[in-house]
Amino acid sequence: MPSLPTTPEPHLPLLQHRIDKHGICIIIPTYNNATTVGAVIAKVQAYTSRIIVVNDGSTDGTADILAAIPGITLISYPANRGKGWALRQGFAAALAAGYRYAITIDSDGQHFPSDLPAFLNHLEAQGPSLLIGARNMAQEGVPSKSSFGNKFSTFWFWVETGVRVPDTQSGYRLYPLLPLRGMRFFTVKYEFEIEVLVRAAWKGVPVSSVPISVYYAPGKERITHFRPFTDFSRISVLNTVLVVVAFLFIKPCDFIKSLGKKETYSKFRNLIFNPSETPAQKALAVALGVFIGIAPIWGFQIITCIFLAALLKLNRYLMLLSAHVSIPPMIPLIIYLSYLAGGLVVAKPVELVYGRHLTLASIHQHFMQYLAGSLLLAGAAAIVSGLLTYLVLLFFRQKSPRLAQ
Repeated sequence: MPSLPTTPEPHLPLLQHRIDKHGICIIIPTYNNATTVGAVIAKVQAYTSRIIVVNDGSTDGTADILAAIPGITLISYPANRGKGWALRQGFAAALAAGYRYAITIDSDGQHFPSDLPAFLNHLEAQGPSLLIGARNMAQEGVPSKSSFGNKFSTFWFWVETGVRVPDTQSGYRLYPLLPLRGMRFFTVKYEFEIEVLVRAAWKGVPVSSVPISVYYAPGKERITHFRPFTDFSRISVLNTVLVVVAFLFIKPCDFIKSLGKKETYSKFRNLIFNPSETPAQKALAVALGVFIGIAPIWGFQIITCIFLAALLKLNRYLMLLSAHVSIPPMIPLIIYLSYLAGGLVVAKPVELVYGRHLTLASIHQHFMQYLAGSLLLAGAAAIVSGLLTYLVLLFFRQKSPRLAQ
């Protein structure tokens, strides 16, 4: 990568010398944005020539437009894989080229390259961080589903990391690349932008934001490839996994590290895995917790767990943790699986397509199928989780009797 000139050349783009100084590139992922991608790149080129464009299997003429644009690094592959995959390819190329930071900007014209200096100013004033371009979601023209989705995502990001930011779904971001090097990511579509944000925060990368402008084209002029129910469900499933990891591993480890006392781990372990309980008792607590979490008693899971734990003298902490299989991000998947299970026993089952036909109206209309299926699903999941817990505890008892007590 070229070194910073001592005196900026008059022909250089507006931010070139500052971008070179910090080792920054701009990554533009694109899929079927032929009507906007050329203008977006042209506007970015007014600020820097360090541009990586990732063509995520476009089929609308985007490839021809990109081939005619000089001075960009182009990554292209034939099949559409998803925005997350495109960003991952862009990060890999940026790291291979020696860049230390990447600013990602969408190719649909929603973001303004004129906001690029705000990222540079924050980096120079506050130091390295993962910086999100925070949109004003209250402004006129913002789709209501985008506003709701952002509030939902922002809330779960706070639950998972303890970090409050105003916008977690903006694709206009500055990423410090070195902390991401060597991380193995698991998602490839829109949910990747949640995964990378949460896991970077877990790794100790500061997460902050700067205000940016945003443009939402009116009506049919706006091009979006976000599928509301399907992609929102994928994000919900990811948040479920992240919440479980956060509460069962990340937060306890952080708590223990903050205290720095050996006895703290012992007390925490004894609270969850009571040494006086047998593997069978612990497995039963897990099984009942999972059953209560899936059963159609929304809003009463916690009080039911506490009541049954006291009545049956079971570990209430294990039961409560297991019942959290039904935390909000997991609910769409549980309802869908309940319908599939209910279709096995009702006289005239209705077939719902996940992501298209699963609505509140369909749930109300076919409630009996959902009710029967949820009880079947809860029972099956309880049996499986209880058996797995019992077998795991027996395994650890053989390996280390002290751990399985």
